[in-house]
Amino acid sequence: EVESLERQGHRRLLVLTGEHPKYTFDQFLHAIDTIGATRSEPCGSIRRINVEIPTLSVSDMKRLKATDKIGTFTLFQETYHRDTFKKMHISGPKSDYNHRLLTQDRAMRAGLDDVGIGTLFGLFDYRFEVLAMLQHSAHLEAEYGAGPHTISVPRMRPADGSELSVTPPYVVDDPNFKKLVAIIRIAVPYTGMILSTRESPEMRSELLKVGMSQMSAGSKTDVGAYHRDHSETTEGELGNLAGQFSLQDHRATPDVVKDLMLNGYVPSWCTACYRKGRTGEHFMKIAKAGNIHSFCHPNSILSLQEYLKDYGTPEMQEIGKNVIEREMDTGLTDSAKRMLKRKMGKVEQGEHDVYI
Repeated sequence: EVESLERQGHRRLLVLTGEHPKYTFDQFLHAIDTIGATRSEPCGSIRRINVEIPTLSVSDMKRLKATDKIGTFTLFQETYHRDTFKKMHISGPKSDYNHRLLTQDRAMRAGLDDVGIGTLFGLFDYRFEVLAMLQHSAHLEAEYGAGPHTISVPRMRPADGSELSVTPPYVVDDPNFKKLVAIIRIAVPYTGMILSTRESPEMRSELLKVGMSQMSAGSKTDVGAYHRDHSETTEGELGNLAGQFSLQDHRATPDVVKDLMLNGYVPSWCTACYRKGRTGEHFMKIAKAGNIHSFCHPNSILSLQEYLKDYGTPEMQEIGKNVIEREMDTGLTDSAKRMLKRKMGKVEQGEHDVYI
């Protein structure tokens, strides 16, 4: 699975697991080690692993931190409305509202200082959920000097076995969805906002204009979907499984990258801040001072050039060349331009993982 994703050019993965008692945390840590160690041609490697997993104790958070492979620890509250939460989670470890709500606090105290939050829009009034998320963000900022590194805003989509998902109790229409994204962006300008393939290509394009800064590409939600050997055993075990939920953007990764460039954006695979310790409060200080652009912009260009050399088609390389030439002179000091030019020369000579 990892090799297949690397061959698409991915450098960052979001890794999920559920709360089934037969799947242990030790097994998950083994999977993290496997992902981090997997290599593929021409120079495929996963440089940052974000996790979206059930709530953990502080001691297990520390074990996760000790792998030295984790980027952002994400957990959705699903809904911040207590009565709705109780109705949707009637039993099991997920049913403890307060314990789930304090997950990001435990992560922070364990040293996992880049945390992500989110809510599943459709369970309760979107206005309540947005304000609650912003309160959650303010709490983390006040307590730890850094709000959430990311905020996710998934809308409920149909899923097999869930009648509720087909007819959500609080549908969020497109105009209000765009509005809430814009409001979150204004309220937390330093936070990455993540958009999944639940939304259509057209809606994803619109949301980029009002605040979205990160998006998935080529995602699948069914088990083994990135690589299957189609043997009798595999098909017998997995052939009838549906995905976790339905998707609306089925474009392959190269198509997403090409469309972003054609629309004036710079696709970035940068993972530099995690390797250099620019996380949590440290990252926020740089961002709030207005200096993060001096890192993010050059590194995005370097990572794009690397991707195009390794995985780009001739058409994509030509489009990317124009993007890079334009962006090399955009918003950087003279010294930053000189440094970028030197490092770009290394990438063009075939060096990998070049960053500031």
